[in-house]
Amino acid sequence: MVLSPVPAPGHPTEHPARRPSAGSGAPAVHGPRPGELPPVHDALLCVALPAFAISPEHGQLTGHGPEGVYASGRRLLSRSVLRVGGREPVPLQGRLAAADRAVFVGALRVPGDTGPDPGVTVERSRGADGSERITLRSAVPRPVRVPVEVALGTDLAELGAIASGHPRPELRPSVHGTGLRWTAPDGRSVAVTADPAPTDALAAVGVLRWETDLAPGTATTLHLRVRAERSPGVAAPAGGGRPGGHLLADARAEGDDQRTGALLRASVEDLRALLQRDPAHPADVHVAAGVPWRCGPATAEALWAARMALPLGTRLAAATLRALGRTQLAGGTESGRVPGPLRDAGPHLPPRCTGVEATLAFPVVLAEARRWGLPAAELDALLPVAERCLGWLRRGLDADGLLPDPAPGGPWRAETQAHAHRAALLGADLLDSCGRPGGEELRGAARTLRTRFRAEFWLDDLSGGRPAAARSAEGRSWPQFGGWAAHLLDTGLLDGGRYAQGLLDRTETEQLARLLGTPALDSGWGLRSLGAKEPGHNPFGHRAGAVRVHETAVAVAGLAAAGYEKEAVSLLRGLLDAAELFGHRLPEMYAGEQRTAGTRPVPHPAACRPAAVAAAGAVHALTALAGIRPDVPGRTVAVHPLASAPLGALRLSGLVVAREPFAVRVSRLGLGMVEEAAESLQLGV
Repeated sequence: MVLSPVPAPGHPTEHPARRPSAGSGAPAVHGPRPGELPPVHDALLCVALPAFAISPEHGQLTGHGPEGVYASGRRLLSRSVLRVGGREPVPLQGRLAAADRAVFVGALRVPGDTGPDPGVTVERSRGADGSERITLRSAVPRPVRVPVEVALGTDLAELGAIASGHPRPELRPSVHGTGLRWTAPDGRSVAVTADPAPTDALAAVGVLRWETDLAPGTATTLHLRVRAERSPGVAAPAGGGRPGGHLLADARAEGDDQRTGALLRASVEDLRALLQRDPAHPADVHVAAGVPWRCGPATAEALWAARMALPLGTRLAAATLRALGRTQLAGGTESGRVPGPLRDAGPHLPPRCTGVEATLAFPVVLAEARRWGLPAAELDALLPVAERCLGWLRRGLDADGLLPDPAPGGPWRAETQAHAHRAALLGADLLDSCGRPGGEELRGAARTLRTRFRAEFWLDDLSGGRPAAARSAEGRSWPQFGGWAAHLLDTGLLDGGRYAQGLLDRTETEQLARLLGTPALDSGWGLRSLGAKEPGHNPFGHRAGAVRVHETAVAVAGLAAAGYEKEAVSLLRGLLDAAELFGHRLPEMYAGEQRTAGTRPVPHPAACRPAAVAAAGAVHALTALAGIRPDVPGRTVAVHPLASAPLGALRLSGLVVAREPFAVRVSRLGLGMVEEAAESLQLGV
């Protein structure tokens, strides 16, 4: 039996998905508006940086929007359309098999079938690097000859051009070995090779064809490989190859709620997939902020991710600190600051400086990495950078003891004061422990900051008060309340498993915990970045009402550490429920719509997924259930699990403390027990 193919497609630059039908009256399809990114919320992203693939659920790469295979910021393949017997398989399922691989299943009926059951199934397994395995299985009770063709195309466009809606026209291919090859005007080229070799390679239309015979109950597999090539004058990126997975431990969770295991496993996989080398220093690795839009140099998000991933080891934190330390400014008034771009801060405040956030996070990450077991040699190498960050902090405080962000003229943000206060206290502890001067001055600055913060930022009202988001040089306060307030609970880890003092007193902390637990902030899927009752609320605004996983995880850990389990558990359950519906791969943010019966979390169309702070935030929130508080220099580790054991029995293993495996079990009664730890550690209190 022979399945006859349909005529070959038209010129590769013509994509029906990109243009309206003739005479339809439909408007032409244009690129995104300024500031708009192509939507990726319904795509499957396979990631193993510097490569990733963006595929729709049906698995066919049509060349539409951002679909395609990418490496080092360039699209290597934009189209890969499979036809069997002249028809596209009926798509049945698309899923991620791992962080770096997606699987698509389709089916076909063959001529002569008398019922509705498909006789041939097609499985496509696509990797982040574009490698693809196409397997055809026959359940037809007679031999069939199956013509197979794959229509391929690419523009070799840069990711930035695709994001702005200005990709290149498709390039014309040439026959190359067992496949096709495309070459851009700048000398870069890409080749797709096939095994077994195709029966025909038609360069004019970019099609590879096979004639495949299938016996009853048998299968056949075709392999496609995408390989970037460069002309002799084009330099290859330094430090090629994937970073080693040893940077992050293979942590596991098991217990009564099986979702914890799935979420932790997926989050560790995503963090590993997001690892990328520093081009100038290939030995150093950091996590990209997110795929597909934020794969650039290390930023404040990389530091946050490294800090929240400390239970997986200190190697990532050390490498990230080295990468950011090399960017530190020297000389002038900004000496010691880590540079960073301005970012939108929501509908009420001017943009904030991510460099300020990174500068304040640097000594905090170093101090806490030391508690988790950072080796002395790495600490000594990074300490001078932290000292310069702390020097910039001291010089940046104004006459009232507060830190403006971004400029000396303000505004003064509550979130920035929380970062500065934590940096001062943990920085002082770090300097004292390493025999360096300046600790007492930093503690004095922290005391002044606490006093001024309560006077300048706490707004009293009949409901018990709230912290202001910011204040201006003229004394105006921005009262809008949102998820940023979670950072006021994140005080940082000191010696003996103690948490540092926060900016708020006990009464104010209790009021803050109550506010974070109200429906205005707790959406049922996580913490809103701006309260639902605040002016300018937008459930899709990343600083105006969307759920940001990072802030939700910070709130869960901060509330748990402060003893407000009810509010912490509510946010944690919402995060777990959302993660399950996102296939355990959390996006960086999603809509802060109120949860009601029968609803699902609504994706943000341009959110990165995977995202470093979302994956690391999941690690942070799950390990908060056990309350792990290490002090490796003091040779102790304490566990303070949630007394209510909200998820029942839980065991976390494969974690790392003092560079040795660490495992902890929490019983259904909320009792914690260390099952595995380095011999040098004693159980703390």
